[in-house]
Amino acid sequence: MARNARAKSAEPPVPNRERPGEPQPYQASRDELLQFYKDMLLIRRFEEKAGQLYGLGLIGGFCHLYIGQEAVAVGLQSALTEKDSVITGYRDHGHMLLCRIPPKDVMAELTGRQAGISKGKGGSMHMFSVEHKFYGGHGIVGAQVSLGAGLGFSHKYNNDGGVCLAYFGDGAANQGQVYEAFNMAELWKLPIIFVIENNQYAMGTSVNRASSEDQLYRRGESFRIPGIQVDGMDVLAARGAAEEALAWVRAGKGPVILEMKTYRYRGHSMSDPAKYRSREEVQAVRDKSDPIEHVKKLLDAKGVKEDELKAIEAEIRKVVNESADFAESTPEPDPKELYTDVLVEKY
Repeated sequence: MARNARAKSAEPPVPNRERPGEPQPYQASRDELLQFYKDMLLIRRFEEKAGQLYGLGLIGGFCHLYIGQEAVAVGLQSALTEKDSVITGYRDHGHMLLCRIPPKDVMAELTGRQAGISKGKGGSMHMFSVEHKFYGGHGIVGAQVSLGAGLGFSHKYNNDGGVCLAYFGDGAANQGQVYEAFNMAELWKLPIIFVIENNQYAMGTSVNRASSEDQLYRRGESFRIPGIQVDGMDVLAARGAAEEALAWVRAGKGPVILEMKTYRYRGHSMSDPAKYRSREEVQAVRDKSDPIEHVKKLLDAKGVKEDELKAIEAEIRKVVNESADFAESTPEPDPKELYTDVLVEKY
């Protein structure tokens, strides 16, 4: 009897799952562009001042600056509503400012003062404000992703229409708890946008040396979470991606991943000399891709004069300097504060 050696035919492939549409650059009005410019410039001048205060010994512990990455947070958070929540890692000052927490409250926290947004107990890495829907500032790498899934669950459970924006970096993208959060978020169709701020170097190792899959927007494929790669140095590309991602999530289709390709100009933290890359590399990015300079060119095309931009610069420097003066002049917490805010008291 002849043997049939042919293998049973494979099952037909499952059709591709629906995906969000291809994001288009946001078509900003003159006034919107000006606001993007103001927000990015505020973050940069604030961070530069924070770097100065750290050098003077007025900021203790770790301090991670956001200089170079401003377009990511400005583009994404400009699309949020008051219902939405934000959570991030330890490079958090810019995200806080965009949650409209006053600069003086943020700077006072950086310098460990009682008037800080977390009463001087959080410092640079652990700021927090429920009032402003900002849930940290987290020092444990990747911890905010699991907590962000919890925020997404809260939005869904309470049916409040909110979406959680959970930021993490390319280094955190290799943490195991990130994938546990991905799995639960997709299973439960949680309203969360996972934002990978890929600034190329994690703590000091380039992405392609530390990640077998360095196209980080693909990291959710095994969980059926769609991903989009975005030019994180272009605020209009970031805002366009936010619009597409929010439409997907608000429609009840579950989470989405945005990989924001960006770049930090400073070291990982203030104690990092950043010898793993050349000065020429950093300068080349500044010259070709700086997010603030890009918007300045767009504003020029819309007829905004140099005098108007100089006035904005002067006003922002004034706000930042006043926040630093406030932080230096306000008192440190009373020692008794060590024993407060340890537990949440329910009544």
